Amino acid sequence: MLGILFALTSSFVWGAADFSGGFATRRSNQFQVLALSALSGIVILAVCALVWRETFPAWRSLIWAMLAGLAGAVGLAALYRALSIGNAASVAPTAAVIGAALPVAFGIFVEGLPSSERLAGFALAFLGIWLVSRSTTTESLVSRQGFWLACLAGIGFGGFFILIAQVEPGKILTPLIATRAVEFCIALLLIRVNRLPLPSLTSNPVALLAGVLDVGGNVFYLLAKQFIRLDVAAVLSSMYPATTILLASIVYRERVSRNQGIGVLVCLSAIALIMI
Repeated sequence: MLGILFALTSSFVWGAADFSGGFATRRSNQFQVLALSALSGIVILAVCALVWRETFPAWRSLIWAMLAGLAGAVGLAALYRALSIGNAASVAPTAAVIGAALPVAFGIFVEGLPSSERLAGFALAFLGIWLVSRSTTTESLVSRQGFWLACLAGIGFGGFFILIAQVEPGKILTPLIATRAVEFCIALLLIRVNRLPLPSLTSNPVALLAGVLDVGGNVFYLLAKQFIRLDVAAVLSSMYPATTILLASIVYRERVSRNQGIGVLVCLSAIALIMI
């Protein structure tokens, strides 16, 4: 039960991070936001690691963490590109569902089939994530390039879930420092390639907040993985779009579509089945 609580907390915090990141991109380029959020994440993780005196893990775990950072950064970059050329109504749910499905497939391969109730919960979760992630736009279907980029984004997110879960048990903060360091370097590379100015620390405070929230979600996900199966932790943590939609409806007074409302209810039903 504690692991499920951690996973659901991760979902909530990640949803708040996505909302903050989206808000920050209204003021700065998405790659500048990525750099600032990665930097603030490194700082908060380093401070917490010093306070709790957590030492760095073995090199093998650090390599897994750095690979997770690479996968996450590739996923974000692909998602941003896909959203810029395709239809968000198709791109976002495609990436979200693939990102949740890959850890399930990996978990079944490594740990065996879960109970039939949890399998049914996973199926409902995929449907709920798809419905919640869909926007209310009525644009044409996503282009072929946009579709493949959305798939790449999902693979990146799913890869992050799988790779970061391979770090040695008991190490939470220090592996994530390596993860965020890789993401920060990739963000700087993207800024350089796109000939953007380096953002100042005071240029976008919300981006810094997004980074703190994002690492909070990472921490709760790793805590969840200490107690429950990878596939359960990943699916429950992947329900973050519900929180993003809720915050958008409160802050921006955006209308929640009928499909999104149904998606939230489906996600709640999936949680009930997964907890059995």
